[in-house]
Amino acid sequence: MEHKLKITIVGGGSTWTPGILNAFIRHMNTLPVTELVLFDSNAERQAPIGEYAQLLFRLHAPEVKVTYTTSKDAAYDSVDFVMVQIRTGGYPMREKDEKIPMEYGVLGQETCGPGGFAYGIRSLKDMIEIVKDVRKHSKNAWILNYTNPAAIVAYGLQREFPDDKRILNICDQPINLINSFAKLLDVPAESLEPTYFGLNHFGWFTHLYNQNGQDLLPLLKERIKDKGFLPADAAERDPSWLDTYALVQDMVHDFDEYVPSTYLQYYIYPEYKASKLNPDYTRANEVMDGREKQVFSECRRAVSQNSLDGIHVVKNEAHGDMILSIAEAIYLNKNAYYIIMVKNEGIIENLPDDAVVEVTCLLGSRGPKPFHTGPVSVFYKALLENQYAYERLTCEAYFEGSYTKALQALTLNRTVTDAKKARKILDRLIEENKGYWPKLT
Repeated sequence: MEHKLKITIVGGGSTWTPGILNAFIRHMNTLPVTELVLFDSNAERQAPIGEYAQLLFRLHAPEVKVTYTTSKDAAYDSVDFVMVQIRTGGYPMREKDEKIPMEYGVLGQETCGPGGFAYGIRSLKDMIEIVKDVRKHSKNAWILNYTNPAAIVAYGLQREFPDDKRILNICDQPINLINSFAKLLDVPAESLEPTYFGLNHFGWFTHLYNQNGQDLLPLLKERIKDKGFLPADAAERDPSWLDTYALVQDMVHDFDEYVPSTYLQYYIYPEYKASKLNPDYTRANEVMDGREKQVFSECRRAVSQNSLDGIHVVKNEAHGDMILSIAEAIYLNKNAYYIIMVKNEGIIENLPDDAVVEVTCLLGSRGPKPFHTGPVSVFYKALLENQYAYERLTCEAYFEGSYTKALQALTLNRTVTDAKKARKILDRLIEENKGYWPKLT
């Protein structure tokens, strides 16, 4: 008899949730969910998404029980998969994360630099609470976390729950990049087998094999140099994302051994990136004025007309397909290739064992089986060790309530590097994050 799957989405009121819901419909034959729960601490925000979810499944998969709730008991009892996508502080705090650093000439970005530092410390408390709550109700549930900044969250969860092997920290950016590589190479994305090493939002593709075993990375690098680089779904992306992808061409020109993650530009060109940002209108403003309004408006319109006709809720399908395919790989024991965050333990031989690295893995019912990359050369090792130290110190600042370690973390971060500037930014962030951060002394 087929197992009845219960899956909970934590952060059910997110604008990314409709994309995950649509992915559930596409994956029903391979991931036979029978109960889907949307859980959010913000009932007002969740209601329109929850009502849209019930409409969507009533029309396309009426056999699935769909509920939305603010009750932890309802969300976590006897659940098989918990998909976590929270944003502690919401977009108002993201706006502060992005704008405060720019007052001091430092770039403002959601997951990188002081903005990612602030967001990471905010996220840790809620993420730790979520894991504890899930484990009270469902000891064996898989917790699939893609809450940002994933690197800091993953390191903190590893420290808090060192023996929990069913917490998986993942990011959709590697998959977005593979889809974009496939479009530039004019091949199916599913035909590509990547090798990749680094930390989350801080890594490089070293090979990109096709089904015949041919490495297409040299061709990819030439195409990027000659034609530039755009996301696969460029027509649906906001202008800031097009700019982010475009700078991959510069990075490949400057350092052409590998193909980098888009996020590396914030660390390699921090002054240039800071100079190009608008301190009065950041990515947070772009999202609040764009995707936020569109998603909630379209969900309400769909429910009002009791139909999906003419409704355009989802822009980016890759995010939803990624999280569903990850769950499928575990449920069906696929042993499929994914780029996942795991404890290093010798995977990258010349990095500390406790670092949370992001590497190519085979994923099945027993979790990820990472591929060892061996040692990395001096340039990449130096970059990675610096970033690892920043991530570790950030988590230690949270757990120990240490102002000194917080200051050390920001001083090490390549977007800051100046201790006096780091102290000014840190003091502002402490003031703005009262109620979210632990007291730092």
